[in-house]
Amino acid sequence: GFVVSDYTSVRELINHGIAANEEQAASLALNAGVDMEMSLPGPVASAYATSLTKLVQEGRVTKVQIDEAVKRILEAKFKLGLFDNPYVDESRVAAIHNNPEHRRLARLAAQRSTVLLRNEGNLLPLVKSDPKVSSVAIIGPLADSKRDMRGSWSFADDVNSAVTILDGIRAKVGSSVKVEYAPGVDIARVFQSPFVIIQGARPAAWTESQKRAEFEKAVSLARTSDVIVMVLGEHEEMSGEAASKSTIDLPGQQLELLKAISALGKPVVLVLINGRPLDISWAASNISAILEAWHPGAEGGNAIADILYGDAIPGGKLPVTWPRSAGQIPIYYAHNITQEPESKKTFTSRYWDIPSSPLYPFGHGLSYTTFSFSNLRMSKAEVKVGESTEVLVDVENTGRRVGDEVAQLYIHQRYGSASRPVRELKGFERITLGPGQKRTVRFTLGKPELTYWSAAAKAWIQEPAVFDVWAGTDSTAPLTTTFRVVR
Repeated sequence: GFVVSDYTSVRELINHGIAANEEQAASLALNAGVDMEMSLPGPVASAYATSLTKLVQEGRVTKVQIDEAVKRILEAKFKLGLFDNPYVDESRVAAIHNNPEHRRLARLAAQRSTVLLRNEGNLLPLVKSDPKVSSVAIIGPLADSKRDMRGSWSFADDVNSAVTILDGIRAKVGSSVKVEYAPGVDIARVFQSPFVIIQGARPAAWTESQKRAEFEKAVSLARTSDVIVMVLGEHEEMSGEAASKSTIDLPGQQLELLKAISALGKPVVLVLINGRPLDISWAASNISAILEAWHPGAEGGNAIADILYGDAIPGGKLPVTWPRSAGQIPIYYAHNITQEPESKKTFTSRYWDIPSSPLYPFGHGLSYTTFSFSNLRMSKAEVKVGESTEVLVDVENTGRRVGDEVAQLYIHQRYGSASRPVRELKGFERITLGPGQKRTVRFTLGKPELTYWSAAAKAWIQEPAVFDVWAGTDSTAPLTTTFRVVR
């Protein structure tokens, strides 16, 4: 392969105080092994384009270095077939974007990445034929936003072909359920995205009188509906590059609207559209069902409707630790042990106003059924450095529905030349089980899993030690055993 810089990053060596000018920046980059400097058409020329000729003439860069960089780039292009077929047929773009097989896979991906965070009283899945759910109110500023189905840095797509959550639910229930929609509140942009030219501008923010009218309209609609699906979160450009925030609150009046509708006493499902964890502490205690959809893509609306109505199985797990508030950030499950471990009775919270635990742990995600983990055992309780042992655990569907579970394996090295994280994910497997079905899941722990980078030794090392092992549904799994590694 070859090495390519990010856009303008070679020139930015000047901004960082590493290089005095473009020539030095280009020299440093090429001598460090950067084969290609990324550049876009426009007024800013690349440092390579303006400086390499002079650098070669002055002997600060050799022709051999240029030839080697070019060779690596051309070799990659040959392997990609760009010299056999250098041009694409742009007329095929629309057909490829909407290829039925691509759409099917997009729908499946959205289904499997959706995380069911909460489902008190088994509110979900909804049933189309249930006479108690003959009318559904879809409320929220993101419920009918095609653009927000995609995520940050999604430019070369057909936005109009995206299926919103409102679209998906209407297609799912047909005429059997009355579906009405109200945005309720507006999420105004409080910053100028650097990519707004590519993304296109959003509609103007609402006036104060419009805000009051739309808020009351949404509450009124919820009052006359059997079930309310609230679709809240953040616009696509509010997370990702150049979109940091000082808080993780729901922007605008979304929480106020959620509280007002919850106060009606109707069943409420909260669907989150977002690219980062948000502060949903109030919702986690007051809203029966919460579904994390992220930015689910072009088929996101159909996928979420599939989940809400039980035609797809929720089984996604959180790939991050979900904080209670911004004050806990950074928060992650694989932290090192402190001098007062949380397992000790004398442990005092890092905060006096909230628990130190996250709102939802890494790996968390529910299903429409329940699972139990049992009979955790090792094929060998003692192995030598470099050898492997197998971990086995039985997973059983203890509910009445087919469900997906992700069996997760965590370990902790009790002692060694460096303090090791309290838990580290070392294996996972998503399985589908019918009611009452049991399956044994197997994981291997060997040198690849038990080796870590030692900053002191400046090398990958494996040490003799006692290891704790856990298996379960998330990073707080209680089912545990141990094994030993010896010389």
